[in-house]
Amino acid sequence: MTLNLGDVKGLGKKIEDLKGAGIDTVDKLANATVEELLEIKGIGKASAQKYIDNAKELLEKQSEKEVPGEEGPVKEEDEEEEKIQEELKKLEEKKKKLEGKEVKEGDFILVKITAKTQKGKVFQVSSVEDAKIAGIYDEKKEQQGFYAPEFVIVGKPGFLNEGLTDTIKELNYFQKKSVRIPPTKAFGKRDPQKIERIGIAKFRKLNNGKNPELGQEFVKQTQQGQSQRGTVIRVTQGKVVVDYNHPLAGQSIDYNLEIIDKIEDFNEKIEYFMTSKGIPQQSVADFKANYNKGDNSIEFTIPKMFMFQNLTYFKFGLAMDIQTHMGIGDVKFVELFEKMPIPTDTSESVMKKVEELNKQNEEEKSKEEEEKDTSKEE
Repeated sequence: MTLNLGDVKGLGKKIEDLKGAGIDTVDKLANATVEELLEIKGIGKASAQKYIDNAKELLEKQSEKEVPGEEGPVKEEDEEEEKIQEELKKLEEKKKKLEGKEVKEGDFILVKITAKTQKGKVFQVSSVEDAKIAGIYDEKKEQQGFYAPEFVIVGKPGFLNEGLTDTIKELNYFQKKSVRIPPTKAFGKRDPQKIERIGIAKFRKLNNGKNPELGQEFVKQTQQGQSQRGTVIRVTQGKVVVDYNHPLAGQSIDYNLEIIDKIEDFNEKIEYFMTSKGIPQQSVADFKANYNKGDNSIEFTIPKMFMFQNLTYFKFGLAMDIQTHMGIGDVKFVELFEKMPIPTDTSESVMKKVEELNKQNEEEKSKEEEEKDTSKEE
């Protein structure tokens, strides 16, 4: 198997910076020095050493895959297939253990859901395949984790609507059930008080100077400083009509349900709380979580890629969730800014760059003269 820089753990966006510095293979990175990497903008001493160590470790693992008496390394596909089979076996054993058992209050579970209006329009599914079958698939939504089972704590509000929360408490693991939830326990009744008529001039001012469009989402700030979301449903006689009711308010909803897993691992519970608060699944592992049994606290290290984002609501929501539902005490968030290396001799590095530039100019000048001589001979 041919290795590339993308196979080295932790490089991320630094791959292009390394290639720009001439370090374009795993071998070159493994044989590089910390000092060489420090010359690349944005790489600190600790990161430099980590990148080199990870590259060496990758090469060692690759060499271990060489099997005596066989041509070439063991196929990666075979290893992946073994892992998949092991996971499937574990899931099957877990299913046999849970199947038919009643869910209990406080269980952490995954629920497969298909939801549709009474007219048969599907608006929620729990897999990419179901989304494509229903004709509602969107690649961006897949990347955002829309098409996945719902993470729920049995009997606890805030995860599903009231009707589903009550229904799930009566189910067994892997039991399939179809249920119709009335408006009062789904998305609420339509409230005429939540329909507002706004003058077009005022609407433009609130809409960043843009004209209204039918069906567009409109967000305004209430006097209490909260955001209120609505939909433009009509534009007539100089007025814009905005409906702040939920789009499915007033409708009974048909659901197909199945409880497909029970989450028991401590770290897995933390991960689901994080994804439920908007962290992409592929980024969860970048948040280092350290649990201290001594004082029953947990500390999260914020990865660099998220340090300049507004994570106030995420941190508050995550802390509240794991304190409320997992009995954790203090929740700490750490943002680590590595100290940038200071050049010991700036004049030397400047002179080196000047020499390189002069050499490059001389080579170009020599090349031009050779081309002129060639053209004269012709």
